[in-house]
Formats: sequence, C-alpha cells, structure tokens
Amino acid sequence: MHLICESSLLEDYLCEQEVVDYSHPLIQQAIRHLSTAADPETERVRKTFEFVRDSIYHSWDIQSPQVTCKASEVLHYGEGLCYAKSHLLAALLRAQGIPTGFCYQRLASDATPEMGMVVSGNRTSNV
Repeated sequence: MHLICESSLLEDYLCEQEVVDYSHPLIQQAIRHLSTAADPETERVRKTFEFVRDSIYHSWDIQSPQVTCKASEVLHYGEGLCYAKSHLLAALLRAQGIPTGFCYQRLASDATPEMGMVVSGNRTSNV
C-alpha cells in the first residue's frame, strides 16, 4: 500500500473535523491524564497510542452492538471498530499539536469482494 498525503500543508493534519472532535470535554480531559507538555513528543505519541490500543475495546472483539464513530463517542463508550479507534487516536494527537493523518482501507468481508466489503481505519500515522 502506498499512502499519499491529501495536503502538503501540515496544519491540515492538525484541524478538527466532525469525527476528530478534539475540543470535546472528554477528549480534553483524557489528554490531561495522558501526558504533559514537558514530555518529549515521541513519549506523548507512545502513551497516546498505548492508551487507545489498551484501554479502548474493539467492538467486534467484545461482540458489542454499539456503533461509535466520533472520537468523543469512542472515548465515552470505551469501544469502537478500527476506524473509530483511529478517529480517537487522531483527535488525541492533534489536540496535543501533533499532526496526524489517517486513511480508510476497504477489506473483503468474505472470500470475494462480491460477498461484501468492510472499512478498516487502522492506518493512523504522524505526518
């Protein structure tokens, strides 16, 4: 897979979006508990990634009927599919001033694409 940036402007990877709603009080509260501004950026990224990986359940793994999308919803319910977890990771990093991009990946849900497709968002990266 070859990733292509949609924008050459770094600030585009810091902006708030509908699903990357980092102004939400829950997101702001989480950031205060994750790290401090004095922590090196690499440490803040590591702590944030590990928080999402280890503290937010994958909805499929727990067989939850809950469907989350916005970063704040994922944090509120403590669960999300991979694309939703990517939204949360992007929101938490962008809120800390760390440019973050993500993309979606379509995967066949069965043996062939004709049998159905699913969306995966596990490609979050720092720009």
